[in-house]
Amino acid sequence: MTKHSLLGAALLLAGVAGAAEGVAWDKLASPVIFRGDAHTAYRDPAAVFHNGWFYLYFTKVVIESDGKPYHYTAWSKSHDLVVWTEPVAFTPRDRSLNFCSPGGVVRHGDEWVLCLCSYPRPNGELYGNKTARLWTLRSKDLEHWSAPELIKVKGPDVPQDQMGRMIDPFIIADKDTPGKWWCSYKQNGMSLAWSTDLQTWHPAGVIAAGENTCILVDGEDYVLFHSPSNGVGIKRARDLKTWRDLGVQYLGQEQWPWAKGRLTAAFVLDLRRAPTVGRALLFFHGSEFPEKDPRGGFDNFASLGLAWSSDLQHWSWPGEKAGDKQQ
Repeated sequence: MTKHSLLGAALLLAGVAGAAEGVAWDKLASPVIFRGDAHTAYRDPAAVFHNGWFYLYFTKVVIESDGKPYHYTAWSKSHDLVVWTEPVAFTPRDRSLNFCSPGGVVRHGDEWVLCLCSYPRPNGELYGNKTARLWTLRSKDLEHWSAPELIKVKGPDVPQDQMGRMIDPFIIADKDTPGKWWCSYKQNGMSLAWSTDLQTWHPAGVIAAGENTCILVDGEDYVLFHSPSNGVGIKRARDLKTWRDLGVQYLGQEQWPWAKGRLTAAFVLDLRRAPTVGRALLFFHGSEFPEKDPRGGFDNFASLGLAWSSDLQHWSWPGEKAGDKQQ
């Protein structure tokens, strides 16, 4: 049994009573949650907080015994952000699908809905091919998930083979119209679609932004976190259309060998009003090498990290030292 398995078993025995204790901020010694190696990459995090537990969803890429990389979507949970259960992969081993890049979890009726994408690389493609599409899965307990259902973001009458390559979905409830949902995704920038039932979608234009979009509501604004070539890009808008660019954050990248290649795929879980947390949590992944570096950095040597903020502008992280912050 691995170290994570033993700790995970202890967490499960602790149950919800242990979950109520809150975050052990003083025990967070490193920003790294899961560290990649020569055969493994942890990428594209998304998270939800429920009943005192942090559920973290992410891409786990494994270079298996046949020498080929396989993408899985996996989950882990923690009650204190320090100890995480052993990751559980819940999508199939299939290079023609490669479900990955979870984009957040929303509550709809009596179910949880998780969005992700397929990222097919059946013939050894460097990146997901033109058949990459968006999907939703449903769950009652955040741990057991249904079969994927295609998100027809181009409208119900557009056939799947005519939708074009699309990746990195994210779903958010409209801040002004109850019952209305938005889906952002990467296709020619940040494309948008809307729905009132999470099943029938209507296309709604394209915005200039990077990949791995994450949107939250802060006061009267939407705040967009996205991925330029490196770092965490931030924008604000009242209407999902007219965005104000607030620049790029690099966190402690200069001091992190495990993230020197690229820091990207930020997901922000705003828990500033949660009594046991009180901060917005930023999950991201860092690659030890650039993605096309012969040493790796895409299918391996990628790690999940954590930072936090009280204002969505100034960020801190475990083990931060004076002088670490981006100037």
